[in-house]
Amino acid sequence: MSEARPAVLLAAPLPDFLRQPLESAYVCHELAAAEPHFESIRALVPLGGTVLTTALLERLPALEIISVMGVGYDGVPIPWCRERGIRVTNTPDVLTDDVADIAVALVLMTSRRLVESNRYLHDGKWPGGAFLLAHALRGKVAGILGLGRIGKAIAHRLEAHGMKIAYHGRRPQNVPWAYFDDLKALASESDFLIVACPGGPETQKIVNAAILTALGPEGTLINIARGSVVDETALITALNNGVIRTAGLDVFEDEPRVPAALLNCERAVLLPHVGSATHETRCAMGNLVLDNLAAHFAGRELITPVC
Repeated sequence: MSEARPAVLLAAPLPDFLRQPLESAYVCHELAAAEPHFESIRALVPLGGTVLTTALLERLPALEIISVMGVGYDGVPIPWCRERGIRVTNTPDVLTDDVADIAVALVLMTSRRLVESNRYLHDGKWPGGAFLLAHALRGKVAGILGLGRIGKAIAHRLEAHGMKIAYHGRRPQNVPWAYFDDLKALASESDFLIVACPGGPETQKIVNAAILTALGPEGTLINIARGSVVDETALITALNNGVIRTAGLDVFEDEPRVPAALLNCERAVLLPHVGSATHETRCAMGNLVLDNLAAHFAGRELITPVC
């Protein structure tokens, strides 16, 4: 293995379809055993949920680029990287449809009580003749927090189910849906509050007890964005006390650790962060990581730069 190839630090467990081409093109080091090679590291590859501390990055004096496998990059200290000229890339667009599909699936699973119905059948209760009545989507309001690529894809899908769309973000957009400049006001008008905004300090726990109270006892919270956006303790209290009806979650505050209070809550539908977990999308994400690194080391324009 030639040391002339750039040294790359693998900052998280990576799938084989990304790891193998990385190892073919670069000198790769696992984070756990990379310290003797810190001086030579020129690139770093984390997953979307990986938290990179400045303490770690300061020990990589040759670092030039961080290529994130994920659309979210809230674990990367962007201002610190920008000040030092370190490039950062992510993998947007290629996962939009799959993540939007999971959001819609969670809306359907919570509204139609599909997990409960599945258990009902497996438990042999169907012959008893009593059915679990659920709730229709038509005419209901889907309030979307964060109308970016994924938020728009969710809106179009839910419109096809006969739902009304509203949204909250930093500014109104040229879309045919109602804009709310206040999140609490959006929650109070929504039957489903769907979190699709970026994570990070600006959005940390903005879905708090007051927002959940505004959503109300007939409301449902859906989160496919980042666990940090929702105050998980407040959510558990709201579910247990009937402040909201139910929740559908694909992300959590401290993944992969999920509080027992959520695991044991019959009002919650939980998924293990599978929004982008299809063969097609994950391979496309891996290819973007590789393409960004190749472009950087060849002196070309980055494909999907963050900074």
